[in-house]
Amino acid sequence: MPERELKALRAVMRREGASLCLVPSEDAHGSEYPAAYFAAREFLSGFTGSAGTLALSEDWAGLWTDARYFLQAERQLAGTGITLYRMGEPGVPSLEEELAARLPEGGVLAFDGRVVDRRLGERLEELAGRKGGAVLLKDLPGEIWQGRPPLPCGPVREQPLDLAGESRTSKLSRIRERMKEEGADLHVVTALDETAWILNLRGSDVPCNPVFLSDLVIGMEEAWLFLREPEAWRGTLEAEGIHVLDYGKFYERLPELCRGKAVLADSKKASMAVWDALGMARRLVDRPDPAVLMKAVKNEAEIAGMRKAHRKDGAALVKFLHWLKTHVGKEPVTELSAAAKLEQFRKEQQGYLEPSFETISAYGAHGAVVHYAPTEETDTPLEPEGFFLVDSGGQYREGTTDVTRTVALGPLTDRQKKHFTAVLKGMLALGSARFLEGCRGVNLDYLAREHLWAMGLDYKHGTGHGVGCFLNVHEEGGSFRWRQPPESEVLRPGMVISDEPGVYLAEEYGIRTENLLLCRAAEENEYGRFLEFEFLTLVPIDLEAVAWEDMGPEDIRRLDRYHREVYEKLAGCLEEEERLWLEQVTEPVGKNLQKTI
Repeated sequence: MPERELKALRAVMRREGASLCLVPSEDAHGSEYPAAYFAAREFLSGFTGSAGTLALSEDWAGLWTDARYFLQAERQLAGTGITLYRMGEPGVPSLEEELAARLPEGGVLAFDGRVVDRRLGERLEELAGRKGGAVLLKDLPGEIWQGRPPLPCGPVREQPLDLAGESRTSKLSRIRERMKEEGADLHVVTALDETAWILNLRGSDVPCNPVFLSDLVIGMEEAWLFLREPEAWRGTLEAEGIHVLDYGKFYERLPELCRGKAVLADSKKASMAVWDALGMARRLVDRPDPAVLMKAVKNEAEIAGMRKAHRKDGAALVKFLHWLKTHVGKEPVTELSAAAKLEQFRKEQQGYLEPSFETISAYGAHGAVVHYAPTEETDTPLEPEGFFLVDSGGQYREGTTDVTRTVALGPLTDRQKKHFTAVLKGMLALGSARFLEGCRGVNLDYLAREHLWAMGLDYKHGTGHGVGCFLNVHEEGGSFRWRQPPESEVLRPGMVISDEPGVYLAEEYGIRTENLLLCRAAEENEYGRFLEFEFLTLVPIDLEAVAWEDMGPEDIRRLDRYHREVYEKLAGCLEEEERLWLEQVTEPVGKNLQKTI
């Protein structure tokens, strides 16, 4: 229970004259999965979801999170005195609305300026100003955090050119071209995956993401990399015009570097502390980082690597599903032991390094918790009935994977099968789309939701997110959402995006089927250039869960076509028993549907 920690933080707030304290999830780089050093929100609240913001006053505390974590947050916040604010739900005030209502006249709103981006920070400054108050940019939780984990400092490795597909010299040259277009002399990069991609380096400082703590400043002729262990890379990078300095000196050196310069920076990513350090710049050019779109569009070497990684991952998943189908009901298997078994199969694949996120291994009602992760306290035995949902991914040297399968462990109700089939049809429809160049994800999202909406159902998360190449599993760029932000990108060949519709019935079950899609060119004619998708994920669908009466001829053709590709690409990667099982579960159903039923 976080009662002691909240009490101690309130004492510090009184000492500093702060009426409210805001504690977000992010680190100094806006990372989705921050290193333990930055996990102040989890330390204070006990909520372990990857997205959420805590705020507290002398007599109140609230936590905002999105629909993926409603059930998890409700469980973890029970008895803490922290009110759960379900973002996006009717009648639920936004974070800023609630802060404005609770900040007294002349009050001070405190937050760590390193972990709040400039856009949010500016709105908070305006909010406080309307009350005649001010903001305090100070890490108050850090003052009461006994035993705070140290900043990580893992090894940094080169991503070979045959996997990266483009040298860092070339990438820097392309970024400098964009800087010229924007009239900028310097570009400040604080997002860890962008720095890793630009410099063809990888690390291990953030759980599940092969990145390293760093900041990067790019000039027109030289660059400056702020790194935890500068000596390890100084000789290699200095020869390429990249000066390597100590990570802890970034805020000290930045004003000097930008003095009198036009500086390109993204206020959606750069923190308040970074923005303040840019005060010596002659002009600030607030634009999205050029590396975002460059990174989202994979080159041929990266695409080849992603295909190779997904073949390896598919083989591991087939081994796991075969094991699951032949062991549940015959020996004890739990959510945790199933996740461990899947990890074992992945470790057998050459080039596998670590999970790309914490495995969601959810049986029965736990599947309705969108981002459920089993613990010793919640670990549930798998029984030979109902659904088991496993959402997992791997980091391979060649690429990143993310796949979800919902498995029938035994008898299902007609309702369960109908829901499973509606999800499956949506996933196949989106993955089979052909569309004109210029479309955004918002134009295609309905394909995944059509059959669910017809049943009066929906899922409260996006249909798809971008995926990095041996980088972050959640990446900016292409996405599928029916409510799309205005800055969403046009879909381009080379983008890798997830396709993951689902159904979640609280206290009953959850269903999600997820494949990764590669956007590629299809044809060009008098109407324009058409694009299509290629399924990267190679994992069979559980035919035992399908309501065949709801599958139309085109649905079955799509399923058979996908299963044929899965078998052809994975058969040579498996032992004979597993190959025979895969052959059986991917047998075409279109020609002999009665036999399959």
